Amino acid sequence: MRFTVLGGCGAWPAAGQACSGYVVEEEGFRVFVDPGYATLPRLFELMGAADVDAVLVTHGHPDHCSDLNPLLRARALADVPAPALPVYAPPGALDAVLALDRASMLAGSFTSHALEPGVPVELGPFRLDVFDLPHHVPNAGLRLTGAGGRVVAYTGDTGPSAELVRLAKDADLLVAEATYPERVPDEDAPYLSSALDAGRTAASAGAGRLLLTHLWPDTPAEPALAAAAASYGGELAVAAAGVSVDLR
Repeated sequence: MRFTVLGGCGAWPAAGQACSGYVVEEEGFRVFVDPGYATLPRLFELMGAADVDAVLVTHGHPDHCSDLNPLLRARALADVPAPALPVYAPPGALDAVLALDRASMLAGSFTSHALEPGVPVELGPFRLDVFDLPHHVPNAGLRLTGAGGRVVAYTGDTGPSAELVRLAKDADLLVAEATYPERVPDEDAPYLSSALDAGRTAASAGAGRLLLTHLWPDTPAEPALAAAAASYGGELAVAAAGVSVDLR
């Protein structure tokens, strides 16, 4: 299983960077997770629009789903349109981004599927388990288990929750939102996490590796890494375009 970062900025893309966006691959099956702002050009450096086999969206904020629109355009408007793309998201999360075009333009370019906590999904060689995690809008934590048993867990954006340890339990790779290094402002504390929180979750869950993502744009990585390392002793990095993890 291979996990590739297309971008990891929170809220908006910094210069030369992209917002949340990842590709998970196994046995030639490619899942595009969270097509946020500016991720599509990064994706196209790796593959064509028709090479994506499924899309997963954790929640409906545009820094996690805006580039679904140009991806669908690229598939629908090609000389030979690509087959309908399975797109999974919490109910209603994609209403705004899908409304950017008239329905007839994108007709047949995708099939919509609701992510439901506790309802596993078979997705190519993967098993997908979904967890309900707290955010300003409904947010789905994602746990992808490959055919070889390797596990990638991804929080989306989330506040504190006992479900986080279940999501990340013994995962080979935990990709965790870490907008702030140590302290989340009071008004966002129920809905967002820090690198300190992510390190504690990874340690409690026994995750093999931790990748911090969704850092505030133009902030240095070092404070986040130091905060996470205070409680987590495993392999640790910050999500940036081009970072790739091979899980064997």
